[in-house]
Amino acid sequence: MSNSFSNKFNKQNILLVDDDPSLLELLSLRLKAVGLNVKTAASGAEALSFIPQCQPDLVITDLRMDEMDGMQLCKLIQQSYPTLPIIIITAHGTIKEAVEATTEGVFGFITKPIDNSELLDKIAKALSLSAGNTQYKKQENWRASILTRSQLMENLLSEVKRLAQGDASLFIHGESGTGKELIAQAIHKASPRHSEPFVAVNCSAIPEDLLESELFGHKKGAFSGAFEHRQGLFQAADKGTLFLDEIGDMSSAFQVKLLRALQERQIRPVGSDSSVSVDVRIVSASHHDLEKKANDGGFRMDLYYRLNVAKLTLPKLSERREDISLLANYFITHPESTYSYVAKGFSNQAMELMLSYDWPGNVRQLQNVVEHVSALATTPIVPANLVERVLQEKNSSMQGLKEAKSQFEKEYLIKLLKSVDGNVSQAARLAKRNRTEFYKLLDRHQLKPTAFKQMRVEADAKK
Repeated sequence: MSNSFSNKFNKQNILLVDDDPSLLELLSLRLKAVGLNVKTAASGAEALSFIPQCQPDLVITDLRMDEMDGMQLCKLIQQSYPTLPIIIITAHGTIKEAVEATTEGVFGFITKPIDNSELLDKIAKALSLSAGNTQYKKQENWRASILTRSQLMENLLSEVKRLAQGDASLFIHGESGTGKELIAQAIHKASPRHSEPFVAVNCSAIPEDLLESELFGHKKGAFSGAFEHRQGLFQAADKGTLFLDEIGDMSSAFQVKLLRALQERQIRPVGSDSSVSVDVRIVSASHHDLEKKANDGGFRMDLYYRLNVAKLTLPKLSERREDISLLANYFITHPESTYSYVAKGFSNQAMELMLSYDWPGNVRQLQNVVEHVSALATTPIVPANLVERVLQEKNSSMQGLKEAKSQFEKEYLIKLLKSVDGNVSQAARLAKRNRTEFYKLLDRHQLKPTAFKQMRVEADAKK
């Protein structure tokens, strides 16, 4: 039997799913004998977690299994992998089940006891129809971390691959949470610099007075707290790629220094009398419309042109809805948390909710929601009411990290000034900042020390 079929198979990947260990082992041996690579899963939930890893060309599953049966597994697979062929095997085959299976998109339906010729013939036909046309083959390494079946994203990735071959500065525009850093990493991996460092820095997360030191480095004693020489990120990325995220939030004063560094290909560490040559490719990103910001005077036009030799625009998640189920199923089987969650998939109604949601926070919000429902779920299949509950919570007035940090900083400064009655020198010492830095912080939050002195005077007058 194996001789007649062995020339039809060439190490294609098969995922076998059955909660009967003996049948799983028997079928696995038979399929390996005819030249197929076989991965086995003892449950539907386990199968869902294996698909992104083993990237099968075909799934063969038992119909009757605990917790998740073959039809449920089929529906969940088709939400993320609509062209992946599925064959269902059961000892309880009926005309009704066969019709239901084929109308649901199952490629074939076979009853036990299994006829080898029939099974291998169906496998050969399924593989011949899907050969070279599946989306589950291993991606090129440079784009392996980007999951998509969206034509918009495929068009963008084609641009990425072309532009990566040069050395020009690239600008990525996209809303928060769309995956700008992933695209920057893909540019680096596809470029001739791929074996050199990739260094990412979020310009909005670093206080303005520390950004120069962070990027250019500093000499020992250059300022209060500089106890040793420190290499900046430009030097750390030498010969590689430096990714400047949220560059639109950079102060106008530092924009001048960055422009000079890009023009001269040299940086001067804080406190140093000499410059250091650097060879880096700059990839920058922002959720701002940087051209509009430059035209309005909020960003240097000459720096904008220096950074934006070519522009890549990332679509919102709501513009690539075909990726929602793909990403959601990936996130639920690959949680960021090390905790082992029971949830392994979504009910049809739960997925419909996610497909119809607008996702203002884009892919990052989707990942957070999936992580949240995974932590709360008590069953392998996440129900619709749990997704609805989490979406309503996420849609409430949750602050972004940047806004929360700013609010904390302002409240800290207010408490500090109150405690010293508006004495800036004393407040700066307690905050471990010099007076100049401290005044900049106060200006950022529009706080006037005199107001706190007046509060003390008024309090004394009431006594």
